[in-house]
Amino acid sequence: MQDDLTGPGATLAQEQQLAQALLLLLRQEQQGLIEADTDVVMSLLAEKSRLVASLRPLAAAREQALLNAGHPVSDKGMQAWLAGAKASAALRLLWSTLMETSRSAREMNRINGLLIHRHMLRNQAALEVLQGRPAHSNVYGPNGQTTQRQQSRSRVIG
Repeated sequence: MQDDLTGPGATLAQEQQLAQALLLLLRQEQQGLIEADTDVVMSLLAEKSRLVASLRPLAAAREQALLNAGHPVSDKGMQAWLAGAKASAALRLLWSTLMETSRSAREMNRINGLLIHRHMLRNQAALEVLQGRPAHSNVYGPNGQTTQRQQSRSRVIG
């Protein structure tokens, strides 16, 4: 039986700890985005970058260990290694938890991206108004359908 602290399983505890911290930060970022609190969002950027940078070499080491053990770099490859190495139940649970945390973090990051995009659109519309350009405002026409409102200018010809 292979020791759980060698091979592809060696970094799982560290990866899970960092992934959980990243998920927590993404939740805080989402709350800041919902509340439009740019100070909170900006204060999290450096820590978020640090966590992602810390995760990269751990994942790379795990992936290289999987390749060295003759398994593909994938969830199935890791599952095969865990089964073949007769890994402990704790290590198998740790891998499963890491995968779930990673899925949650990806989804949270996707949603945060959508919230950021929404803020960007709102800011762009506000800038257009401030610059005297209508922000593609839709107006309902007589038929109940939306139409693009055209700004017209009258000319006085003399």
